[in-house]
Amino acid sequence: MENYDIVIVGGGPAGLAAAVSARKSGIDKILILERDNELGGILNQCIHNGFGLHTFKEELTGPEYAYRFMQQVFDEKIEYKLHTMVMDISDDRIVTAMNRTDGMFQIKAGAVILAMGCRERPRGALNIPGYRPAGIFSAGTAQRLVNIEGYMPGREVVILGSGDIGLIMARRMTLEGAKVKVVAELMPYSGGLKRNIVQCLDDFGIPLKLSHTVVDIEGKEHLSAVTIAEVGSDGKPIPGTEERYTCDTLLLSCGLIPENELSREMGVNMSPVTNGPIVNESLETSIPGVFACGNVLHVHDLVDFVSQEATLAGENAAAFVKNGCKDVSDEKGIEIVATEGARYTVPSTVSLDRMNDLLTVRFRVGAVYQDSYVSVYFNDTRVMHNLKKIMAPGEMEQIILQKEKLKEFEGLNKITVKIEKE
Repeated sequence: MENYDIVIVGGGPAGLAAAVSARKSGIDKILILERDNELGGILNQCIHNGFGLHTFKEELTGPEYAYRFMQQVFDEKIEYKLHTMVMDISDDRIVTAMNRTDGMFQIKAGAVILAMGCRERPRGALNIPGYRPAGIFSAGTAQRLVNIEGYMPGREVVILGSGDIGLIMARRMTLEGAKVKVVAELMPYSGGLKRNIVQCLDDFGIPLKLSHTVVDIEGKEHLSAVTIAEVGSDGKPIPGTEERYTCDTLLLSCGLIPENELSREMGVNMSPVTNGPIVNESLETSIPGVFACGNVLHVHDLVDFVSQEATLAGENAAAFVKNGCKDVSDEKGIEIVATEGARYTVPSTVSLDRMNDLLTVRFRVGAVYQDSYVSVYFNDTRVMHNLKKIMAPGEMEQIILQKEKLKEFEGLNKITVKIEKE
């Protein structure tokens, strides 16, 4: 059995940034395990620009952004294995994986970083009525077909769901000559970034119908039409509001789910809200020496934030290895609670002994809020009250905690994040 200081599961933007960060923190034996045939993850098929504004202070395409980190991995001579599927990780950090060159093999890791990313919610989870004809794709599958394989899924398109991939594919299909007839969204608000609604729908005259869903699919061999209808506050279609669109393609962009089968199997404590691991300020899970970052932890809207988070995970995994793999799982941290409009926070606890001078706490709201305040309470005392013109579920929010302020507050055992009108 080979030994490595740090094993990283996933060679996408999170895994690459974590590896580079760990190497710069002084760790020599690092191994990235990636199941695809190349590093870079989902960014390889995201050929649109808009990446890198925070990280590199310039606008890049997805492959360009990924290559910046891949080049650092190559320069640092960090080891990686492609076509490699991780089958199991034990609680004492023995990683079982397999590929066609090495067969089944095991690695003993000083620390493990989970960076598997996320996947799209499949049709089976959406309760869409009708047959299952050809012509129904997830938005990400269509993106790969168009941008990497060079195939057009269809010419007349309806999109269900207004997640960022769906919005971007509305523009992409239009640019390739298809007619995108409508984007229907079940919720009363869009799940994507405001800039994507403007640049991908408004600029191309593509209608966005909020509080609408697909109620019928026509065609047995191949899709021929879909019917959408408005839904009420109970989520049920309202009779008489049906609209029929002839089309040969239906793209589904109904949310992303962190890829956490491995995490669950190894016994990591999971958040019912994010479907990702519950982590502390070091991005360490409930299993000592196992860290999580990027979309496997919670779904991000900007890859720049993924890289920031992964850099922190790499530094903390390196510190764990250097400190002799000290188990701090019994150390009680200060609880961070999301309530009254805030859905969750990452991290969920913070230890003053281990936190840096500044800690970024990221969260999402559960509805659209205008002219409201992000409030932070230490125990029952309000210490932060920041006015925000607008907040929406599709855009991540954040607050910055200062170690000095936390230390000054006597008897601090709970930090609460909530949304208030005044």
